[in-house]
Amino acid sequence: MAKNIKTRAEDYAQWYLDVIKAAQLADYSPVRGCMVIRPEGFAVWEAIQRDLDRRFKETGHVNAYFPLLIPQSFLTKEAQHVEGFAMECAVVTHSKLEHGAHGLKPGGELEEPLIVRPTSETVIGHMYAQWVQSYRDLPVLINQWCNVMRWELRTRLFLRTAEFLWQEGHTAHETEQEAEAETLRMLEVYRAFAEDVLAIPVIKGRKTEAEKFPGAVKTYAIEGLMQDGKALQCGTSHNLGQNFAKAFDIKFLGRDNKIVHAWTTSWGVSTRLIGAMIMAHSDDDGLVLPPRVAQNVVAIVPIFKTDEERAKVAAFVEKVVRSLVGDEEFEAARTRQQGEVASYFFDKITHQRVIVDWRDARPGDKQFHWEQRGIPFRFEIGPKDVEGGSIMVKRRLDRAKEVVKLEKMTAQHLRTELAGVHQLMFEKAKKFRDENIRDAGSYEELKTILAGKGGFVRCFFKQDKSVEARIKEETKATVRCIPSDTAEKRGKCIISGEEGQQVLFAVAY
Repeated sequence: MAKNIKTRAEDYAQWYLDVIKAAQLADYSPVRGCMVIRPEGFAVWEAIQRDLDRRFKETGHVNAYFPLLIPQSFLTKEAQHVEGFAMECAVVTHSKLEHGAHGLKPGGELEEPLIVRPTSETVIGHMYAQWVQSYRDLPVLINQWCNVMRWELRTRLFLRTAEFLWQEGHTAHETEQEAEAETLRMLEVYRAFAEDVLAIPVIKGRKTEAEKFPGAVKTYAIEGLMQDGKALQCGTSHNLGQNFAKAFDIKFLGRDNKIVHAWTTSWGVSTRLIGAMIMAHSDDDGLVLPPRVAQNVVAIVPIFKTDEERAKVAAFVEKVVRSLVGDEEFEAARTRQQGEVASYFFDKITHQRVIVDWRDARPGDKQFHWEQRGIPFRFEIGPKDVEGGSIMVKRRLDRAKEVVKLEKMTAQHLRTELAGVHQLMFEKAKKFRDENIRDAGSYEELKTILAGKGGFVRCFFKQDKSVEARIKEETKATVRCIPSDTAEKRGKCIISGEEGQQVLFAVAY
């Protein structure tokens, strides 16, 4: 157990914050509820962004950018939407500061207040209305990477902050069927990404009417389970029907020469995924990074006492690094090295690196440093390793140790090992998730499970907003989703006794 990190058993909430601090992922900003994402944390976001952006483009989407500020009148055009976000909006009412008797004061009052975007359906709907005239203009498949602001009362780094980074896809379609297909296609993109890149097993499903996005016809989500037994919504995909198209007059001339409203969707994930990654995989010693979002995949720690030993170790480390990154990259790295931690690109497409820690510090301190940052592998190389022509390889996930001969340590070998770590992480998280899905046949049983072991509680439930509100008040739990793979199942509702769908309840972040 690391002394600078609370254990999960002691204080899970503090453990989470301690892991972020120890790994230098983020820090608090001077503005309440906002965060500074440090280079280590932003590298994870860049990896998420890079992989998702590729997936979006492979499904036909393109990137654009829309304004940060939205006229207040836009939000009022869609009643459910404004009701859902009104309490979270940051409002700009003045255009400048002026000198007053007691210092600077707001001046230049705006004719219409502007909203700092909590989401962009409204402004994008306004623009689509200008761009879409005919069925030939459809579909419109646009994504944007940006920041948004929601004035949250209770904030936590990455999970819920007043300002956060995300992507939001917005599409317009000719038919209802195309819009629904798009909504489900992007949900599957999110599922595949969460499992194939972040190693987080998720459950796909539809939200209840009480939990859906304000203004949507249907909302779908991927839900993950964190190590404390709480659920986390990791991504959402919304079928907006014609609600926003009618509010913003997105109309087109159809194939039958009639004017009709478009069918639209929106979908998004945010920096919350970094919080999910931390809580799904990390341990009491610090961060555990899934290999596919790790900026550094190997940290090499040279061990020596004398100048003679250093020279021998350095020559051997060079052989190891050249074997992993190639001679061209090794030579190129000489021209850009700064400081005592040398870095070499293992993969120039993903920007993943092998680093060598030449700092003047005890080997144990350096090992602890890289362990807290969650790097998948540490290579420890001392004089005895040099004599044996081998490397002591330590795996961060489970601290497994293996002595590997130099001739075996190739780039392909490391890629295979990294893929193996990803699979182990996914299987471990999935085993935990599956062991923490429990069935309830009555409301009392639901309450008992939630108050005790927690996790997902599977039961039959007939949708009712007032009943869901009462359950949330009494248990803090909500219906996380109606799982896609059991959406057709019916059974006796644990509250009303009438026919209901199979749902998953959980206490959520």
